[in-house]
Amino acid sequence: MKQGKLIRFLIVALPAGLMLIGTGVIIRTEFSEESEPLDPNLEVRLEAASLNRRPVSLEDLERNLRTLTETIGERHVGKPEKLNQAAIWIESTLGGGNIGYQVERNEYDVSGISVRNLEATLPGTTRRDEIVVVGAHYDSVPGSPAANDNGTGVVALLALARAFAGDQQERTVRFVAFVNEEPPFFQTELMGSRVYAAKCRGQKDKIVAMISLETIGYFSDAEGSQEIPPGLEGEFPNRGNFLAFVGNEDSRYLADSARIAFSSASGIPALAGGFPVEVPGVGWSDQWSFWQEGFPGIMVTDTAPYRYPHYHKPTDTIDKIDLEKLTEAVQGLQAVVKAWANP
Repeated sequence: MKQGKLIRFLIVALPAGLMLIGTGVIIRTEFSEESEPLDPNLEVRLEAASLNRRPVSLEDLERNLRTLTETIGERHVGKPEKLNQAAIWIESTLGGGNIGYQVERNEYDVSGISVRNLEATLPGTTRRDEIVVVGAHYDSVPGSPAANDNGTGVVALLALARAFAGDQQERTVRFVAFVNEEPPFFQTELMGSRVYAAKCRGQKDKIVAMISLETIGYFSDAEGSQEIPPGLEGEFPNRGNFLAFVGNEDSRYLADSARIAFSSASGIPALAGGFPVEVPGVGWSDQWSFWQEGFPGIMVTDTAPYRYPHYHKPTDTIDKIDLEKLTEAVQGLQAVVKAWANP
């Protein structure tokens, strides 16, 4: 090769070669960072947790619902010992001595009372930095055992955590029990999910999807059993036999994808949409907190006060819950989490 051609070759090829090498290093580094375990014992932790994995069952849901609503009962900052008892029970159920998760406490103070959110994480594999949050609030309104609002959401959360125990997905899945969703903390800075979502934003967490499990245990085939939220006339049926996947307008795609995945695994009718936040009920759960931080999120619900005559009353007890339908609902929700965690 002549000297001039050699010089021209080096001028063009050398930088291109270095760029390719650099790109390869970056790709390899990114891949290895996502593939490496969070701690050297992750593999054995997952193996141990997998021994406690089992399918969603009516028996588990009923037993847990009785523990939360009858053994523990009313739980809020007005009864701090009961609220703490509920937190201990949830942490113990999710933790190493039972299902097998490492549970992180997100503690904060409310008028001298220490309260906490509880987070159990299933680390992802190839897309570990992308996070799916499955959440439910465990507090009640004063005067109610809160079987449907939100005992059903809590027991669904625990059943889903058990169904995925030790079974890594592509994305990381976090199962989070939130405190202080009910008034007087609802949509304030002391709402548990508001505290948690702000923490996630501060940590620069990449939350790609959030679902709030909210009041999912009451169904009726009776004509007129479903009230229609103002502004949504013509979009809701008048029989309360369905679940609704409710997003804001920015989370419409999440609601639609959830309905599709849910319907592939459950015979319960489902509807979905991205609705204006001005419609009463659209922001009435923990997904609202994630919207405030710019994260996509939806609520799954039986529509609560638009259907459930015992909403926020002492009569919100386990005998009002359709346990068979609740079981089928949670099985469908497992398909939603699976689909989101493996895009």
